[in-house]
Amino acid sequence: MSHTLGSRQAQKQKTRQALLDAALALLEEQSLSSLGLREVTRAVGVAPTAFYRHFRDTADLGVALVEEALDSLHTTLGALLAATGDGEERIAATVELIAAYVRSHPAHVRFIARERHGGVRAVRDAIGAQLDLFAREVAGQFAREPEGKGWDEDDLLMLARMYVDHMVMTASAFLDADGDTDAAARTAATARKQLLLVSLGRYHWLDR
Repeated sequence: MSHTLGSRQAQKQKTRQALLDAALALLEEQSLSSLGLREVTRAVGVAPTAFYRHFRDTADLGVALVEEALDSLHTTLGALLAATGDGEERIAATVELIAAYVRSHPAHVRFIARERHGGVRAVRDAIGAQLDLFAREVAGQFAREPEGKGWDEDDLLMLARMYVDHMVMTASAFLDADGDTDAAARTAATARKQLLLVSLGRYHWLDR
């Protein structure tokens, strides 16, 4: 009995992932607000009713795609911030992390970039919540560093949100490079200089 239940659960998870993968592929060419669940189920080869065993509607599927796209970055980003310290080493590592993520997950990044200001509120809210969580994690790391001494929580969060917004902007720029190594190199160089400018401002924020 337990083996049967395990097999059913594995099959259910496989179908759910297939629906997510199919939706992500379809969203390369359209927005979530125009995506129909029948398109998704047709691509997977399941009946439309099967969709509702996994998601309430396409907005619910979109929220799941947001979680899939951004969840894995939390641990990686936290480890990076804790391990590299401040300054140019962190900046270079952060930019490379973004570039590597765009190379390995271009469809996810394109989905986030398009739907961050898209027409499906539940998905916009989910992206906003994930980015806010990123910012709070970054602010927490900044608070533990010597450079954070004397900063109040609001200013640390403001700084962290600048970093997160910059990460999103840089990811979009890497997407636009679209495999052009020269364009990607220029994007990386610009991103490093911009983060260095923010970092220099951080050192002198309390001098004002």
